[in-house]
Amino acid sequence: MRPVHHHIIQSELSALRPTQCSIGYQEVFHKRQEWRALSGKKRQALVDQHWFPTIIGPKQQHFIVDHHHLGVALYEEGQERVLLTILKDLSWLDESTFWRVMEFHQWAHPFDREGKRVDFKKIPKRISQLQDDPYRSLAGLARKQGAFAKDITPYSEFLWADYFRAHVDKDLLGQSMDKAVKVAIKMAKKNQASYLPGWSAGN
Repeated sequence: MRPVHHHIIQSELSALRPTQCSIGYQEVFHKRQEWRALSGKKRQALVDQHWFPTIIGPKQQHFIVDHHHLGVALYEEGQERVLLTILKDLSWLDESTFWRVMEFHQWAHPFDREGKRVDFKKIPKRISQLQDDPYRSLAGLARKQGAFAKDITPYSEFLWADYFRAHVDKDLLGQSMDKAVKVAIKMAKKNQASYLPGWSAGN
C-alpha cells in the first residue's frame, strides 16, 4: 500500500460534490486524451500528485473547490478513487450558511452554462452532472494560445467566458471552434477587456 500524507485522504470520485455548475468539455476531452497516452505507472503518479482541494460541508460531504475538469476526465476514464486535501471543515454549518460562506471565500461559483446566476441548490450534486459551457471551452483554448495570461483569481476563465459570450457569435462557436478562438484572441486584446484577470494586451 502506498503511504498517504496525514493531511490527505482518499475518496470515491463519484461521491465528490462540485462547487460550480459547468465546465468546458473541450478541456475535459484533452485531459482524457492525455490520460490515455500515459502508462499505468504514470497514471498512478498523476492521481497521487493531483490532490483535490476540499471543504468538508454538511453531512460530512466533500466539496471540491478546484480540478473539476480533471475530476470529470478521470471519472469518464473509469478512475474510481482520488486523493483529497482538506482546506477547512465547515460540516457544522447549516446548508444555507455553508453556501454563503463558500461564496464569500470564492469557493463556489453558482452560475449555469449560460453564465446566469442560479440558486445554490441548482449546483449539481455529482461531478458527472456538470454541464458543458462551450464558452468556458473557448476561454481555455484561447488562453492556451496566448489570448490572456493564466491567473490565480478563482474562476477567472469563467469571467473570460462571460466576456466572450458577449463578443463571439454563438453560431460561429458551433460551426468552428478554431475560428471562434481566433476571434476570441482578437477580442481579448482590446482595451474593453482590461478589467479581466490576466489581460495582457501590449505585453
